[in-house]
Amino acid sequence: MQSRCIQQAPELRVPWWIDGEGRSMAPLKLSDLGDGFKVIFCFQHWCPGCHSHGFPTLQKLIKALGDRGFAFAAVQTVFEGAESNTFERLRETQLRYGLNIPFGHDPAIGRASSLMADYGTRGMPWFLVIDPLDEVLYSDFELDERQLIGAFGASNDGLKAA
Repeated sequence: MQSRCIQQAPELRVPWWIDGEGRSMAPLKLSDLGDGFKVIFCFQHWCPGCHSHGFPTLQKLIKALGDRGFAFAAVQTVFEGAESNTFERLRETQLRYGLNIPFGHDPAIGRASSLMADYGTRGMPWFLVIDPLDEVLYSDFELDERQLIGAFGASNDGLKAA
């Protein structure tokens, strides 16, 4: 992982969420993701890079690290294209990639969504990796999934199939 920016992870202020089954749920807090490592994937429904790189990377991470103390969530950070990046599209995206994880919808307040403002993200797709002490270990556009997976002793075998 190239981009390290250790800082305390701000609490999530994303207002709308669906659970892994597509049901509306109360706003997710970091503690709801457990005591281990957390990966938050930020996307926009209309973002080509999110679909060509981001979601496939997320699928590989879940496959390799889902049983190794990692929890996952995806957040649609709407800073443009509000007509396409809607709450209603969350379930569509969740089903498209077979992701049984919480999905949040974070509309812009002014020029940025709450997550973008709190974590200093600068576009999409964006990955956040948060450690068990709730410190941000990684925050950047592209994540080398093989490097992260290898760092935790998981196998990279079969990742192309994800």
